[in-house]
Amino acid sequence: MAYYFIFPEIDTTIYSHPDRTKMNTGNDEILEIVKEKGSSDQRYYPSRVLIKFKNEEIKSTISDKIGSSTFNNGTSKVSLQLLSTEHKNLVNILNLEAFAVSQSWDEGTGRFSNLPTSSNGATWVYRDNNTTKTQWTTSSFAVATTGSIDTLGITKGGGVWYTGSAFQGSQQFLKGDNLDTDINVTSIVQKFSASLAGRIYPTGIDNHGFLIKQPDSVEQDTSSSFGEMKYFSSDTHTIFPPKLCFKWDDSIHNSQSLAKQNGELSVSLYRNQEEYNQNDEAFFRIHVRDKYPTRQFTSSSNYLNPGYFTTSSFYSVRDSHTEEEVIPFDDNFTKISADTEGMYFKVYMKGLQPERYYRVLFKHTNNEGTIIYDDNYHFKVVR
Repeated sequence: MAYYFIFPEIDTTIYSHPDRTKMNTGNDEILEIVKEKGSSDQRYYPSRVLIKFKNEEIKSTISDKIGSSTFNNGTSKVSLQLLSTEHKNLVNILNLEAFAVSQSWDEGTGRFSNLPTSSNGATWVYRDNNTTKTQWTTSSFAVATTGSIDTLGITKGGGVWYTGSAFQGSQQFLKGDNLDTDINVTSIVQKFSASLAGRIYPTGIDNHGFLIKQPDSVEQDTSSSFGEMKYFSSDTHTIFPPKLCFKWDDSIHNSQSLAKQNGELSVSLYRNQEEYNQNDEAFFRIHVRDKYPTRQFTSSSNYLNPGYFTTSSFYSVRDSHTEEEVIPFDDNFTKISADTEGMYFKVYMKGLQPERYYRVLFKHTNNEGTIIYDDNYHFKVVR
């Protein structure tokens, strides 16, 4: 029943375009996966994205929020989420791949539009800066790693990463799809976590972040472009920075026999403080009762008796202004729990943007179908 977000420590785009192989863009508001046409030739040159999340936040999320045993039992999931902005001239089928980076790198403070070009951070050629000039490995790679690109006209470089299915994730987009990423990187984060506990390769690897790129076949085809895929970076001035999203199920529901299987229901949210600090863990309760209860003689109020949704009940959180679905209805990870007092769920405010209003929705499925309850249940997150 839980979603928990952490935000990047550093991120940048690196470019193989001949004019930009030593250009750092660590302070840009946009990350982009693009193939740019050369200034003096007909080749198309790919870019890649580097992004890294803090070890301390990964460790505390797993140990303090999820629990190591739950995180490693095969039921939890971690996804790399980048929110899309303006895309251009895209082909019908697009693929993105995310790999675990095997060498350290610096973010830098450069920008695409800087003149002269800044090179005090990671670029296509260097993983630190244009002064120290520590190059990405381009040959004789360490065991189980690879990198660079072997294509005529493209400068070698562009990062180094681990090979093998446990060290990568991917996502395909078809024409008309939402281009926000939700790349499954669970196995990679498990490797990072194991390293923080002292395990070494292949069980654990140092966290140097993720590299996001198009497949080799697309990058190596320098005769055409696939368009421009653009995403908000950690330096964005919007409410859409990249996120590492942890999802797990800690729901409990032992009251299925008491659940409302039919009839119209009246649903209300209580224990809602309506304003929460961004570090709070909010515990919400839901009061469920028949909208038109059967008339009967009783010594207590029907309003005091706990009612229950079925086990097929879920919550969702949306931004009240943009209608962005921050936490979607998720059949695996947003189940609503039940105890002797009724239904409840928890929302971690840490992953929500401060000074914003959010709205809670409920979904309930029983013998009469599925109903969405959206009764303007709001709360605000503050700093």
